[in-house]
Amino acid sequence: MLPTFITIAVIIAVIVLWIISTQRRLVVLDENISNAMSQIGVQLSSRFDALTALLDLTKGYAKHESETLIETIKSRRSVITAKSTPDDVMRQEGVISEALGRIAMVTEQYPDLKANQNYIKTMDAVQTFENMVRTSRLIYNDSVTKLNREIRMFPVSAVAGMLGFRKKDYLEERAGKADK
Repeated sequence: MLPTFITIAVIIAVIVLWIISTQRRLVVLDENISNAMSQIGVQLSSRFDALTALLDLTKGYAKHESETLIETIKSRRSVITAKSTPDDVMRQEGVISEALGRIAMVTEQYPDLKANQNYIKTMDAVQTFENMVRTSRLIYNDSVTKLNREIRMFPVSAVAGMLGFRKKDYLEERAGKADK
């Protein structure tokens, strides 16, 4: 009777320890996703700041167009946080792409703006932040892959749902996105 009780207690202890270990591993993976999304938010915010500086440079050339675009950006800009979704990121990238397209139209009309050193430096900053966002997207998607793979594989899949872990969505590249 006593050896059976000890055997059952050991089996229960091993199962409980495995569940605790699994939960901790899933939390780490989930936090990596949240961290990657936060990094994307920081870089998009920096990109918006560079974009706003770029718009300030165009004011002297196309005052009405610049003011309209600045107001549009301010009204459509939102902060990306760890709790944001890939759709939130896509909407913000859409705002940035639209603004860059409109700025490109202004610079085509004013060649001396395109040659302005401040414009060139600011456009380089916008591109640098775009590259940083791309890198963060890769990190985010890699983190999502790791979590999704873990929660889909048996035996973790058996307890992941009970622990509240769900499949995460990837950040997809926008169709038809043109580099500026």
